[in-house]
Amino acid sequence: MTERPARIGVELVDGRVRLADIAASRYLQPRPLGVDGDSVRIALVGRYAMLLAGDDLRIDITVGPGVRLEIVEPSGTVAYDARGGDARWSATARVAEGGSLVWRSSPFVVTAGADLSRETSVDLAEGATALLAETLVLGRSYETGAGPLRSRMCATQCGRPLLVEDLDLRSGPLRSAPGVLDRARVLASVMLFGARPAAAETRHETLLAGRGALARALSVHAHEAEDALAETWSRWRTVHAAAQAEVPSLTRG
Repeated sequence: MTERPARIGVELVDGRVRLADIAASRYLQPRPLGVDGDSVRIALVGRYAMLLAGDDLRIDITVGPGVRLEIVEPSGTVAYDARGGDARWSATARVAEGGSLVWRSSPFVVTAGADLSRETSVDLAEGATALLAETLVLGRSYETGAGPLRSRMCATQCGRPLLVEDLDLRSGPLRSAPGVLDRARVLASVMLFGARPAAAETRHETLLAGRGALARALSVHAHEAEDALAETWSRWRTVHAAAQAEVPSLTRG
């Protein structure tokens, strides 16, 4: 049986955000933290231990025209020992004209016995923006490695690809090869879509061919990888906000 997704749907009515569709799944409960005009913050709160063998966690996000949505994760996600099974995690976000999404994820840990497929899809309309951050941790601190992981990202704007990536880390020897992860066990990323910084200012940053940019850091420890991208996150959040300020006011009501 296909698991129903946790759903977040927000729209703008008379200049103020309305929660049009908020629904819990078996795994997650979206909880509004506050509305301020065209801006809203919503937390994704776990309902029980996850991810276990057979789990299929889905998140569906719809941001209406002119809405600014920020998603907060109070705690990280752990893919536990699947004991011969596997698990799935997927998130789909659609951001309408002039809307924006900010989502700074908590660390996502893949334990030694896990077998995980992870997929993120972001579809932006004209004038929409998204700023995302994620940290993949391969194995807990006392483990020597992680189970198989395949992580895919697809971001488009008006049907044109901004970033399409398929990170296949199912082979242990290949994962630890130079040029892939080598000795690192943490991969942290910051992704800006729909807006573009003037330049790549650190060695971690890359400008995409379209309106977007990617920053990535590898480390043995999660806090080191996240610290390496902290300045990028802060600077790109300013770029993201500036892009939203340029959106014509008619899209906000």
